[in-house]
Amino acid sequence: MSSGFLHHRPLHNPFSNQFLNSASSSTNSKKSFSIFSPIILFSLLSLIIVFGVLCPWVGMPQKLFFTSNPEISKWGHYTLDQALTFVAKNGTVIVCIVSQPYLPFLNNWLISISMQKRQDMVLVIAEDYPSLYKVNELWPGHAVLIPPVLDVEAAHKFGSQGFFNFTARRPSHLLKILELGYNVMYNDVDMVWLADPFPYLQGDHDVYFTDDMTAIKPLNHSHDLPPPGKKGRPYICSCMIFLRPTDGAKVILKKWLEELQNEPWSRTKKSNDQPAFNWALMRNAKEADLYLLPQIAFPTGGLYFKNKTWVKETKGKHVIIHNNYIVGFEKKIKRFRDYGLWLVDDHKQESPLGGL
Repeated sequence: MSSGFLHHRPLHNPFSNQFLNSASSSTNSKKSFSIFSPIILFSLLSLIIVFGVLCPWVGMPQKLFFTSNPEISKWGHYTLDQALTFVAKNGTVIVCIVSQPYLPFLNNWLISISMQKRQDMVLVIAEDYPSLYKVNELWPGHAVLIPPVLDVEAAHKFGSQGFFNFTARRPSHLLKILELGYNVMYNDVDMVWLADPFPYLQGDHDVYFTDDMTAIKPLNHSHDLPPPGKKGRPYICSCMIFLRPTDGAKVILKKWLEELQNEPWSRTKKSNDQPAFNWALMRNAKEADLYLLPQIAFPTGGLYFKNKTWVKETKGKHVIIHNNYIVGFEKKIKRFRDYGLWLVDDHKQESPLGGL
């Protein structure tokens, strides 16, 4: 891996001057009039009604339309293309997707990445405006929102339709990044980096991923897609993926989207995006160059947090730890704390977001 990844870029404004122009420059030229005239009052009332009807449909919060704070309104117009241009290093970006309830985990994850000097490559895809504004307030240019906006409250409960809708947008977001020509590493934010993962992205494969099974593999295990399990498909985790902007990687993402459309969430089958990802990998393995990352470096939470003997025997060889195989924010935080991985307690000054 070239040292260019570790180059520390000086801070600069991700926006061109068009976003910084004040709207006030044109107001002085307008003729004065009474805001209490019947025509003006009727016009204002009509606008309020129109916005009130349209806002829920387009997913735009009303404060975005009426805000007088240019620092807030400009981020609502910040595009994915602009964000990638600002953040990417050597054509590569590290991406996570968050809504407001996940911000504490975002901060913890960012601290671990900062310890590996990779934080400048991170782009936060915010799924709500509070997250977009908060991250860009503290770390300008490192968050972007891709409309439409989801229901913030419904998105964080595992197994809910809101959670499915939240995770189901992942392949679409990643595909947009590939189509703009960038390599992308995706992480869930309930992960912690213990070392730099980029040296493990050996070769020139299309898609890199990790196994979610807890069975211990030999140290020299195959890097091919594992065989199907009891459900007829592999158990690859959609939590950590690296993709190159190749035709093969794009095929996998497109097929992932198709699988999600074929098996949507229902009350009887409370799914998430991971089964669809596995079906897409298995059914299209010949269309892409796939690579399974080493288990010793990228263990599933079901192995790392539940097999103390294995953890002790492989100490010093772990790279990214995923806090899965457990449900609930409080339970995840407690487990991280129990294992000394809730870095916010002692290292918040190392986060680009500070104490958040």
